[in-house]
Amino acid sequence: MTSFRLRVLQYLLPELKKQIQELEEKNARLEKRLHETRSLTEEIMTYMTEGLVLTDARGTILFTNHRLSEMLGHPPEEIIGRFWLEMVPVEQQDIAKEAESRRSQGHTDRYEIFLRRKNGQKFPVLIGAGPRFDKQSGNFIGTMGVVTDITERKKAEKAIKESEERYRTILNDMSEGYHEVDLSGNFIFFNEAFHNLFGYSRKEMMGTNFSHYAAEEAIAEKVFLLYKQLFNTGIPVQNGEWDIIRKDGKRRTLQYYASVVKDSKSNTIGFRGIVRDITEIRQAGAERDTLQAQLNQAQKMESVGRLAGGVAHDFSNMLGVIFGHVEIALKKVKNDNSLSRNLKEIQKAAHRSADLTKQLLAFARKQTISPRKLDLNNTVENMLNMLRRLIGEDIDLIWHPAEHLWFVKMDPTQIDQILANLSVNARDAISGVGRLIIETAMQTFDEAYCSRHPGFVPGDFVLLAVSDNGCGMDKNTLNNLFEPFFTTKVAGKGTGLGLATVYGIVKQNNGFINVYSETGKGSTFKIYLPRSVENEEPATAVPAEKNADGGDETILLVEDEPMILEMTATMLQMLGYSVLTASTPEEAIRLARKHTGPVHLLMTDVVMPEMNGRDLSEKITAIHPGIRLLFMSGYTADIIAHQGVLDDGVAFIQKPFSMADMAVKLREVLA
Repeated sequence: MTSFRLRVLQYLLPELKKQIQELEEKNARLEKRLHETRSLTEEIMTYMTEGLVLTDARGTILFTNHRLSEMLGHPPEEIIGRFWLEMVPVEQQDIAKEAESRRSQGHTDRYEIFLRRKNGQKFPVLIGAGPRFDKQSGNFIGTMGVVTDITERKKAEKAIKESEERYRTILNDMSEGYHEVDLSGNFIFFNEAFHNLFGYSRKEMMGTNFSHYAAEEAIAEKVFLLYKQLFNTGIPVQNGEWDIIRKDGKRRTLQYYASVVKDSKSNTIGFRGIVRDITEIRQAGAERDTLQAQLNQAQKMESVGRLAGGVAHDFSNMLGVIFGHVEIALKKVKNDNSLSRNLKEIQKAAHRSADLTKQLLAFARKQTISPRKLDLNNTVENMLNMLRRLIGEDIDLIWHPAEHLWFVKMDPTQIDQILANLSVNARDAISGVGRLIIETAMQTFDEAYCSRHPGFVPGDFVLLAVSDNGCGMDKNTLNNLFEPFFTTKVAGKGTGLGLATVYGIVKQNNGFINVYSETGKGSTFKIYLPRSVENEEPATAVPAEKNADGGDETILLVEDEPMILEMTATMLQMLGYSVLTASTPEEAIRLARKHTGPVHLLMTDVVMPEMNGRDLSEKITAIHPGIRLLFMSGYTADIIAHQGVLDDGVAFIQKPFSMADMAVKLREVLA
């Protein structure tokens, strides 16, 4: 039996040795593969982009890879063996402890926390950690965690948040309403301005449909069709209009721009738009048309005014020649009564023509004026007796002056012109017995009032109102009221310049005029003149006595119109003056230099081809210091006057003038 077993063992021994050898070789290969796997695992853990950490159950660090070591600024040997909480800032340790507690109970989680580098700098990380358990006992033996540095992500999130906040701030600061709707037209986003336009809160409007706010069903349908067109074409809608009803019941008109909203795959998922309230703009349309008509009228009046001023200037020159020669002829034919009567008729016609010229100049705002600080009440009261004679006994003149009236600054003769023209018009509008009311008041208009009342100007004004209970005026008459030569009177009963004169005077004094009239109910003219705040005493209405005597002084006369030059020189000589005549400024300068005796006065036209009168006066004054100056013109130019108003101390005589007027003016200047 023993030998049999021996023989069996001897037979099996080689086979057993072979199997043992194969097992040893297989084990060697497994150990090699395990070693390679461990090396690869360590290499992966070492060079992975996230940090890796293994801790025991107490939180002691057992392993860390290169990336985590790099994050913390410690070499691995300084980290291994330390507690994980040492890497966490004190204020963050409660978060870390809570996470450790969850893992000890078998939970895996992800959370954000700050870690502290070796240099004390804190940085944010995302940790994904899970528990490790003993395979045999099942006991918790520690944690394995993956640590990701999220510093750049946090910066990006902050930038995005700031950008979103900036975007939100910009949207909420917009005066226009911004909104977004889905494909069904339900609001999914809007800024504050948008829901404020509707008068609802954000909560009340969010999720509601745009059609809910349409003023009419047809309007909702129109907007829906525009959205449909926008969806099909993708072409933005420009200047669409949407009438809505606000929460307070008011109807408003919104103008909107709309475009499509697309997702990442370029599919249309909704619409966005910007709206603004144009209700006032629409309401102002009629006012704008009215203002345009007023502008057109003002431009037409300005053009007519320039024409009238130019015609009046040339006409004044011719009238001056007629006046002068008639006066000279009258002095020569004293004993010829029949010829004297004819000359006086010519003189009367010339005076009427001169008055007509003055009206044209007033309309053209080129009338020579001497403005003074006036109490309008006093000025009107001085006119009342004359006005009563003008309108007749059948018309009752009622005067209502305001107390403590502000002062105005203008030429008192212009007040006379305004009242005379308006009173005559009122007289002609009243059939039989009637009433004319003149009143004054003070008015202040602000920007808001003027914006709602076209034609009004902001500021403090003195009101001069003239009302009658006559026949009134229709719309056509009102539209043409201030145009020169427009009249509703029969031929021969009016020139059509009365109200044109009033218009020109008011404009020349920076005022404005409004007319209220209805057919059969009378008319009211309201004239607003700027308040004067200058510190000067109001002018008295006492006229100075005129001295029409001549003199024996030497006068240098400069006039580029030959007939006027000859006629004026003759009148001066008849008054006893010695006269030096020049038809051009250069000729006048040569005469001034050549003349050996004194030259007492320079009498010159304002506008001449070579040189204006002001520049000529400076050159003549340099030659003859102390020489007196008298300017003459058919209308005032900017060289002498600012917008038709004479500078203080400048002597001026308006063409056409009579010999008597010239004599008085000369003695005033030479006195």
